[in-house]
Amino acid sequence: MDDREKEQSGCDRRRFFWTSGLGALGVTGTGGAVVLVDFFHPKVLFEPPTAFRVGRPEDFPVNSITADYDRKVYIVRTEVGFFALSAVCTHLGCITRWLEDEGTIACPCHGSKFGKDGSLAQGPAPRPLRRIAIRLEEGELIVDTLVEVEKDSILRA
Repeated sequence: MDDREKEQSGCDRRRFFWTSGLGALGVTGTGGAVVLVDFFHPKVLFEPPTAFRVGRPEDFPVNSITADYDRKVYIVRTEVGFFALSAVCTHLGCITRWLEDEGTIACPCHGSKFGKDGSLAQGPAPRPLRRIAIRLEEGELIVDTLVEVEKDSILRA
């Protein structure tokens, strides 16, 4: 096949590379446009609310600890009132477990143990469990895991 026949067939090498190059630029440009549009689209992180209802005061027996592992919180009712503890271990953030037979809150991962009031009984955790806000609103207890309160704070109800 001579040069003249190649030009007439439309399949010469130069045209193939030219078309392939334009196609690659088109794909690259389209990909860049998609990434740019995605960059400007807001990324909203839907997290559960930090304040939530846990029940009515009469739902919790006196001198009891009720664990809500889904929300990572313990509701403690004493003879005086209520307080809430974070179930997140202060060592490495593991979720602790209430061991009723031992009367302690224990970290199953690294062996830390805490008293019923959240005080540190055995390391390696460096601090006691966080005491978090609890309040009574419209006859129901509401816990807010975002608000940390003093260690002697108690809701009298």
